[in-house]
Formats: sequence, C-alpha cells, structure tokens
Amino acid sequence: MANELNSLFFFGRPLGPIYGFAMRIREKLYRHRIFKQYHPGVPVISVGNLMLGGTGKTPTVIHLARLLKENGYNPAVISRGYGGKSTDNINIVSDGKDILMDPVAAGDEPVLIAESLQDIPVLTGRKRIEPCLHAVEHLNVDILLLDDGFQHMSVVRDINVVLFDATVLAGNSRIFPGGPLREPVAALKRTSAFLLTGQNPENRERSTAFAQILQARFPDKPVFTASYSGLSLVDSGGVPMNPAAVGNAYVFCAIASPERVQKSVEILGIQISGMNNYKDHTSYTVSMIEALCQKAAQAGATCLITTAKDYVKVKNADFTLPVYVLKISQKPETAFNDFILQNIPGN
Repeated sequence: MANELNSLFFFGRPLGPIYGFAMRIREKLYRHRIFKQYHPGVPVISVGNLMLGGTGKTPTVIHLARLLKENGYNPAVISRGYGGKSTDNINIVSDGKDILMDPVAAGDEPVLIAESLQDIPVLTGRKRIEPCLHAVEHLNVDILLLDDGFQHMSVVRDINVVLFDATVLAGNSRIFPGGPLREPVAALKRTSAFLLTGQNPENRERSTAFAQILQARFPDKPVFTASYSGLSLVDSGGVPMNPAAVGNAYVFCAIASPERVQKSVEILGIQISGMNNYKDHTSYTVSMIEALCQKAAQAGATCLITTAKDYVKVKNADFTLPVYVLKISQKPETAFNDFILQNIPGN
C-alpha cells in the first residue's frame, strides 16, 4: 500500500497545484457565503485532519464524547459513514440506547464508535446538517461532535480540532495527488487547536520539532499532544487476555496505518507469524476469511489478531482459530481537555 501511494504521489505531483487551487476556491466560496453554511443551534466540535489516512480521529472522538458526557453534556457523534452502503439522508447508527445498524449499512467506524459509546447517539448522513438537526430535535442532544469534519465546511463549528499523527506528521508536505495533504497548509488557519496523536519515545523529538513549527506559523493556535494508552488484548467476548499466553499470531487489518497495528502487537510481546493488510474500510467476505485462516495455519499461527475497527465487521464470521482484538485508547494531555471545555460557547 505504501509503495502504491508513493507511486501515485510521484506521478500526481504535477496535478497537486491544480487540486490545491480548487480547494482554495472552495474555501473562499464558503467564507464569502456563496456556498451556504448551517448551524444546528447547539455547540459543534469538529475533529478532522489535513492528511489523507489515519491520524487517530476515531479514538479522539470517543475520548471527547466521554469527556463531554462526564461534564454534564448530552453529545451526539455525527460521522461520515464512509464505506457504509446506506444512502439515506439520516442514519441512526445508535440512539444512545441500542445499536440499530450494522457495519455493512453504516460503515465500520460509526459502528465502532457506537459500540464504544453505548449511551451516546451516533448518526451519519449524506449531508452532515441533516443528522445534526435530527440529533438536536429528536434525541435530546445539546452538543455535537463531527467526526472527520475539517473539510465539511457546510456545518458551522465552534471548535475546530486538527489532528496530525506524531510519526507521519505532514508526510512530504505536498497536496494530493502529489502528496497526502487534502488541502493547502494555509487551510490550517481555520483550526482552533492542533492535536499530535500517538506520541511515543521514538517519535517525540521529531513531533516536538513539528509542534514548534506549527506554533511558529500559527501562533494563536495551541498545540497539544496525545499518547496511546491502555494497550491491551481481549477475546471475542471482551475478556482481557494475557499476551504471553496467546502464542504466535497472524495479524490482519483494513485501516489506513497498518504499521501502527504491527507495532502495537510487537509492544505486547507477541510473535507475529504473518500479516495481511487490506485497503482501509475493506468489507470482509467469506472467501477472504477462509483465505486468512488458511494463511494463518500455514504460517504456524495459533491465533488471529485484528483491530476493534475490523472486528465489528467480522465478529459473526466463522474462524478456524481464536480471534483476539487489539484495544487502544487515546489519552490527550489534560490541557487539551481543559481547552475544549473552556471554549464551548456558554462556558
């Protein structure tokens, strides 16, 4: 996958300025109200990124939803529903009581968020404003979290958080298709704060230098960091497992940054006998599951390990080996939590 992206970026480099120009025009059309913007009538917090691929948005959204709930708010998460087959204007993945849609219809990330936040509504829709309004009008919601909302400027937001992965940072700093940037760097003027996710001893020096660059270019935008915490392994029933007792593992995932999964399994001290990386949001078929089990057996694995995002799509599948789920939670610094709570309108 990395080689494919590098080839795309190399050959797409001449087109980057054209795409970047189009994105700047789009931003100006929203800023000058030629493209209409809507406010749902309650505070809105957007979590997004400038980069293609994963930056830890889902664990950050889950963290913020819990933070808001603990501080007396009734939040709902509005997700893009990427990969889901439903084309309805409003999809209630969870009403805060029951999970009402599966990953095939809703997409893997909204279902994962719903399973992680069983007392918080999760909705998707083709136009973000429609599930936003439905949540406010029918689900007793008083604050909204937009998952992957930075480029979705049709919904007015009060806090705009932009994430960067502390290892990848800004990649080659070129605009798609010449690089991983969704928009020109100047678009970051829209942000309220930056959050560098997945900081660890190995990337701390580079990510700290990157934070200083962001602070110098955008001096009025605070830069916070988050580390992954609570790394653990559970079985299909959610029971914690001793990593030392699972034996050799065959790892599979369909996420934007599979190297994170590999690194996490290695940190747990588990021997990896093989690994399959699929395109982000891939839907698993029966034949794919059968092939996975066959490869795992041939590699001498005693179990399979996948991510929580992948497991929501395969939990009803028939495996010939035990399947364990990697659990990772995001822990931003306390100052980030304080910033969010203090900047909600009305506080």
